[in-house]
Amino acid sequence: MTKTALVVGASGIVGSATADLLVREGWTVHGLARRPTGQAGVQPVVTDLQDAGSTAAALRDVNPDAVFIATWLRQDSEAENIRVNAAMVRNLLAGLPAAPGQRHVALVTGLKHYLGPFEAYGHGTLPQTPFREEQGRLDIENFYYAQEDELFTAAGRQGFTWSVHRPHTVIGLAVGNAMNMGTTLAVYATLCRETGRPFLFPGSAAQWSGLTDMTDAGQLARHLLWAADTEAAHDEAFNVVNGDVFRWQWMWSRIADWFGIEAAPFDGIVRPLEEQMAGDAGLWREIATREGLVEPDIDRLASPWHTDADLGRPIEVVTDMSKSRRLGFTAYQPTDDAFFALFDRLRVGRLIP
Repeated sequence: MTKTALVVGASGIVGSATADLLVREGWTVHGLARRPTGQAGVQPVVTDLQDAGSTAAALRDVNPDAVFIATWLRQDSEAENIRVNAAMVRNLLAGLPAAPGQRHVALVTGLKHYLGPFEAYGHGTLPQTPFREEQGRLDIENFYYAQEDELFTAAGRQGFTWSVHRPHTVIGLAVGNAMNMGTTLAVYATLCRETGRPFLFPGSAAQWSGLTDMTDAGQLARHLLWAADTEAAHDEAFNVVNGDVFRWQWMWSRIADWFGIEAAPFDGIVRPLEEQMAGDAGLWREIATREGLVEPDIDRLASPWHTDADLGRPIEVVTDMSKSRRLGFTAYQPTDDAFFALFDRLRVGRLIP
């Protein structure tokens, strides 16, 4: 029998990749978003999760076997992140019709579970790396914890199974996304090629020379579907990354080569992209007009603040996936290939020249 899925945040990096995979696997897919993108094979559900009443009304005729929550709204403080994003999860789960059979709900969070929220990102006493799921919560307020608590409370009340998925920085395609390193770096490299500016690594020495990993959106989608279909993965939290490790001093040159530019030597000075790209909106609009690009608004493509947060961390960050491996998840994705595949899609889609 055909299974039915609800993908929450279907227009985002993770949600769109998850919806694509589910459609290919033969699921009936409903995609919830405030502004649906018309994704092939996805039935749109339009609502604002901050409004409990409209959410319940929008979900009245949606009865999914699995729910994949891959959305959040950035606020000005962590207190507001907690208030808004916890309410969104609460309103979603309260608005779902009662399930006649077993339902699974998967929540996507991330490594800020271990690193702390943006207000205290990478500061204080942090767990040793590689991060492992059995490491407890930090003694600090974090909207990921609030989202988890809403999930656990609703599961106890409604009886569904759950899984929590903690990716590292996600590589994938989405326009208007608040956390989008791949497209940010593509825009930055394009600007450097256009102007002759040096392609400078914006982050810390720890990130330049230390080991790290990332998560391709397709890899995360496969992990979400695996957990929903694997009984042993129910009611568990998992890290999820590509399976390789690298150093940015190697990856930076790989990215530069793809764009036909040279990677500037790293001198140990942090030069945030938010500062480097601060005056580039007009230039990007000129490039978009000249090259016939579909998105002239640089702020819809690049999120320098998020890339700076990841690449500026003062510690090496690698992620352990032994828990998933022991339970049978063996998918692997080379991270450089993930970047190159994204850049190809951006070029084909006329988002970069």
